[in-house]
Amino acid sequence: MTIQRARVAGLMLLAALALSACGFHLRGANGSFNLPFATLFITLPKLSPLAIDLKRNIRVNGGTEILEARDGADGIIDVLSDPDTTRGKTILSLSNNGRVREYQLSYTIVFRVLDRQGTELLGPTTISLTRPISLNESQLLAKETEEALLYRDMKSDMVQQMMRRIAAVKLALPAMSVPSAAAPAAAVKP
Repeated sequence: MTIQRARVAGLMLLAALALSACGFHLRGANGSFNLPFATLFITLPKLSPLAIDLKRNIRVNGGTEILEARDGADGIIDVLSDPDTTRGKTILSLSNNGRVREYQLSYTIVFRVLDRQGTELLGPTTISLTRPISLNESQLLAKETEEALLYRDMKSDMVQQMMRRIAAVKLALPAMSVPSAAAPAAAVKP
């Protein structure tokens, strides 16, 4: 009976090794992105929570330096609407008494990516996130904490979506030289 157990254990070990060695992983699951810029400038206030999180994610990926000035940056993330100043909270539903039962939190950004010369590489892009939150008047403090956590979660999600879009930017290739006189096409004989 011990030989059979050894065989089963050996087969299980072999199966585990085969599965772990296949190299399967979800695309982008490790959170790394290959950004097409050596240097970047971000037009958000330095102390903006979104700017801090975005800069941290860019630095973690390595290879891209964040500049404090627009001059000399290979790429510019131009934020057209700052989500920290435009985040919203709207009423989703009311109770029978007319009291708020549920809110919808929103967090939206509009940004574009420019190159060094100011050419738009990624047009104005809107990322809009929403999360519902229920309201219980007996748990107001807990709901305020939950709201702050939801906004933080939306900010992290927004940074990841921005990173994916920035990584997808294709830099313009230099114009290919075209000969001045094109050779005449050879006649095709049937």
